[in-house]
Amino acid sequence: MTGGQALCRPEEIPENGARGFPPPPGGDYGLVVLRRGGEVRAYLNSCPHLGLPLESLPDRFLDREGRHLVCTAHGARFRVEDGFCVSGPCAGDSLERVELRLEGGVLVLAADAQG
Repeated sequence: MTGGQALCRPEEIPENGARGFPPPPGGDYGLVVLRRGGEVRAYLNSCPHLGLPLESLPDRFLDREGRHLVCTAHGARFRVEDGFCVSGPCAGDSLERVELRLEGGVLVLAADAQG
């Protein structure tokens, strides 16, 4: 995943919500970007269990309570704060964090983003 790709403005991600982004050119995985308490976090949209995307419907990443990211294929649950898997077939593993930066009011993949 190459750095410098513009994604969106932070306010385009609902507070306490998540939004998916397709893989960038040359990338293998899309992204899931979350906004909570004014903070934005991003992870590769790839469950550590089998490498499948987390959502089965566009932008449907969170459980009903909005507490965990959920892999709809196997039910694995991940903490929003750090991507750590708290239950499911990959318990103890983590989603891969992707670094973002704010540039001119737009979220941009950091230069060292991998994927």
